[in-house]
Amino acid sequence: MINNYDREDKEIEAIQLIDKAENLVDKNKGEEALRYYEQAAQIYIDIGSYIKIDELYVRITQIISQFKNNIQATYRLRSIIRKTEELKLYEVSAKLLIQLGNLSYRMRDWETAGESWQKASDYLNEVDPEEYVNLCSMLLLKAGQSFERSPTKKERGKNLILGAVMKINRFDEQYEREENAALHLLSHREFEASAKKFKDIAGNFKKALDNLGDLIDEETSKDTMLNAKARFIHFVAEYQTVAALCLRASENREYNEEIKTLGVNSLERFKQSISLLKSYVLPQKRDFDHEIILRITFDTMLIATIQGMLGIHQVNPNEYLLDDLQQNKALVKKLKGSPYFKITERIEKVGIREAFDEIQKVHLGHFENIKNTLITYFQ
Repeated sequence: MINNYDREDKEIEAIQLIDKAENLVDKNKGEEALRYYEQAAQIYIDIGSYIKIDELYVRITQIISQFKNNIQATYRLRSIIRKTEELKLYEVSAKLLIQLGNLSYRMRDWETAGESWQKASDYLNEVDPEEYVNLCSMLLLKAGQSFERSPTKKERGKNLILGAVMKINRFDEQYEREENAALHLLSHREFEASAKKFKDIAGNFKKALDNLGDLIDEETSKDTMLNAKARFIHFVAEYQTVAALCLRASENREYNEEIKTLGVNSLERFKQSISLLKSYVLPQKRDFDHEIILRITFDTMLIATIQGMLGIHQVNPNEYLLDDLQQNKALVKKLKGSPYFKITERIEKVGIREAFDEIQKVHLGHFENIKNTLITYFQ
C-alpha cells in the first residue's frame, strides 16, 4: 500500500518524466518521448491517479499521431486502449477509440473506424448516457457512415445511422417499449388503444425525419441522407398503416375518416420512399443491394395493401415502381424476382383476398405480428 509520502514522491517522479518527455518532443525525438510518457502513465496507474492518466493518454495519442506512421500509430493506440479497458477507464478508452477511429478513417480502413467509433459510443453511454447523448449519437452516425463504405458491413452501417438518429431524438429505448405495448394491446383486441400507440410511434419517426438535416450534411453525405430519409419516411408510413388497420379491425365506423386520412397519407409516403430508393439504386449496374431491393418492393406491396383496405385504386404499384427503370434491365429483373413484387402482382390481378395464401408465406416486417388480424379483417 502506498502511503502519502510515497505517493508524493511518485507524483514528483511522474512530473519529472513528463518534463523530460516534453523536452524530447521539442527536439523531435518522439520515440524516446513516448517511453517517458508511458513510464509516467504507469506511475499514475500504480497510485490510482486516474484523472492524470486521462490527460496523459490524450497527450500520448497526440505524440503518436505526430511521430509515427499510420500503421505504427494504430498498433500503439490499440495497445494503450487495451490497458485502459483492463482498468475499466471507459471514458479514457472512449477518447482513445475516437482517435483510433479518426486515424483509421484517414487510412480508409472503414471497418476499424466504424468499430472504434461505435465502441467509443458504447463506453460513453455506459459512463453517463444523459451527459453524452449527443456525442454518442454523432459517434454512431460516423460509425454507420464508415460501415456504409465497407463492402461487407453496409447493412450494419444503415442500422447504426437509424439508431443514431433515434438516439439523438431521444426515442431509441422508448421505441421498443412503445411497440411492445402496442402489440400487447392488439393481442388483447384493444384496437383503438393499440392504434394510438402505433400513431405515437409514427409521430416520433416523423420528428426524427424532420431533424435529419441537422444531423446529416446532404452535400457531403448524399447517399447516407437519401437512405436515411427513405427509411424514416417508410417507418412513418408503415406505422400509420398499422394504426389504420387496427382501427379498421375495431369495426367502429366512427373511425372511417381517420382510417382514410392515415391510409392516403401513408400511400403518398410510400410513393416518396420508392422514388428516393429508385434514385439511389438506378445508377448501379450490378451487385444490387439486396436489402434495398426488398425494401422498395415491400413499399410497393404496401401501396397495393392500402388501396385494397380503402377500396381505391390511385396508382398501379408495380408500374409506378418500374417507371423510368426500363433502361436498367438487370435492376428490373432483380425487382421482379422479389417475393413482394410477385404478391403485388397477384393483389392487382385477383384482389387482396385472393392473395392471402401468398401473403402468409412471406415476412411482413412490422405487419408480421398482426398478419392474422389483417387477414381476418379482409376475409
